[in-house]
Amino acid sequence: MRIHKEGRTIVFGVVIFCLAIILIIAWLTAFDKLSSKLAGTFIVLVTCFVTYFFRNPYRPIQPDQSIIYAPADGRIVDIDTVFEKEFLMQDCLKVSIFMSIWNVHVNRYPVTGNIIYTKYHPGNYFIASHPKSSELNEHQSVVIETSGGISILVKQIAGTLARRIICYAKVGVQALQGDDLGFIRFGSRVDIFMPINTEIQVKMNETVKGNQTIIARLK
Repeated sequence: MRIHKEGRTIVFGVVIFCLAIILIIAWLTAFDKLSSKLAGTFIVLVTCFVTYFFRNPYRPIQPDQSIIYAPADGRIVDIDTVFEKEFLMQDCLKVSIFMSIWNVHVNRYPVTGNIIYTKYHPGNYFIASHPKSSELNEHQSVVIETSGGISILVKQIAGTLARRIICYAKVGVQALQGDDLGFIRFGSRVDIFMPINTEIQVKMNETVKGNQTIIARLK
């Protein structure tokens, strides 16, 4: 299992910290076997969880300009028709994916195209599954224009626990379908805004996986 680059330093730091704690507890308890074993078990579990959280499974795809892949792992919490007023300025189909702490937190490009817009928005930290979090929470917006002239907006949204949104997108750079768009730590949400005539391929409460689940098909 690969560890995402955003987590390598953190995982290494946790391992060093845990080893130090084990040595301190062992010294304070005069190397009592039971105390050392309990402390060691707890610390190993913490280390395993942190490593698990920053996992980055290898998921190759077959690029397809007619397909919009899921940009994140999680559960579909909203499918709606909305007016996108930040950049697209038109009615769009919006699909929202809620990511719990147990999901892979890598965000990926759902389509291939030129990045024509990206902007960070400070905000609140309401529960990410709530519909209003799309506008009120801290978020990062990225717009990708495909070779067919279709613009797709992907919004990374922070949740109650998430306190850092990491986005690699830069205006003028080519986004490749399936490559890493960014990372959000500890529970979050990703919204996708698509043309109104897009054919949605998912349903409410469905579990999806980045680079594997087809969210929609473009006409």
